[in-house]
Amino acid sequence: MTEYTITETGAEMRLDRYLRREIPGLNQSVLQKLLRTGKIRLNGAKAEANTRLNAGDTLLVPEIAPPTQKPRERHVVKMDPARLKELEGMILYQDDSVIVLNKPAGLAVQGGSGIAVHIDGMLDALQDDAEERPKLVHRLDRDTSGILLLARSARVANKLSAAFRGRDVQKTYWALLAGVPEQLEGRIDLPLKRLDLGTTSRAEPASRKDKEAQKAITDYRVLDKAGKRFCLVELNPHTGRMHQLRAHCLALGTPILGDAVYGGIFSEHFAQQLHLHARKLVVPHPEGGFLSVEAPLPKHMHDGLAYLGFDTPEAEKPKRGR
Repeated sequence: MTEYTITETGAEMRLDRYLRREIPGLNQSVLQKLLRTGKIRLNGAKAEANTRLNAGDTLLVPEIAPPTQKPRERHVVKMDPARLKELEGMILYQDDSVIVLNKPAGLAVQGGSGIAVHIDGMLDALQDDAEERPKLVHRLDRDTSGILLLARSARVANKLSAAFRGRDVQKTYWALLAGVPEQLEGRIDLPLKRLDLGTTSRAEPASRKDKEAQKAITDYRVLDKAGKRFCLVELNPHTGRMHQLRAHCLALGTPILGDAVYGGIFSEHFAQQLHLHARKLVVPHPEGGFLSVEAPLPKHMHDGLAYLGFDTPEAEKPKRGR
């Protein structure tokens, strides 16, 4: 048996994720079998995969044969001077614990089939003199622009992930919609389920009785409108389902402009892009207090607001508080 004593860097991690980190190439089916049969012990008791670890916990794990295949290597994006300058230009705020980026629309957060350039593959360039490379804390859709939070260490990532799970994070998005909701302010409480469609996936409304349905709640408020044709809305998601905001806006009968998947119209007066922007993030800072950051609008949304005669307010400067 191998004994692991959980340190601060492992605190708040799920047990299964901790073991996959500690044992490279650990097969998921092997891990599940060991947990199911009680051969992995947490503080002397049978362990569960989703248990959150605490500093000082003790894990006993039987010897596991090394994997027959090497784990897939992490894809690193080649950083030439132009790409490095682009990445550095995304930084809205940074300190010893976190980095906040303003992600451009069209840039993927993580790699995948056919994706050669993505944020995760660039993070080595932001390591500087730190012992660890920065880590993603949450995700944005490829076509969504705006605030992306990074942690400078595993310890910080665990703290921030716990804050996201505990709903201690305030997320604000702006979107340009085709049409205007009947109610100018309200809450969308509509469960969603994921549908896999070959190479793509989408979120669909689902009955609360559907076993695959996931709770999804979004508050919205119309900030400005052009008759009944277009409006700018502020969206505050309380849950984080795939494509939640896009599916919820469609459910209101007002899809997001440029959203080809969820019925958003395309017009010669607007860029042929998704008009959805992660505008503001307020999060408990890992070292105490809170951090509030706003992201300037991307050009295509700024131009869309200007065409409609809407105000285009500047983003506030990042703020640390107690």
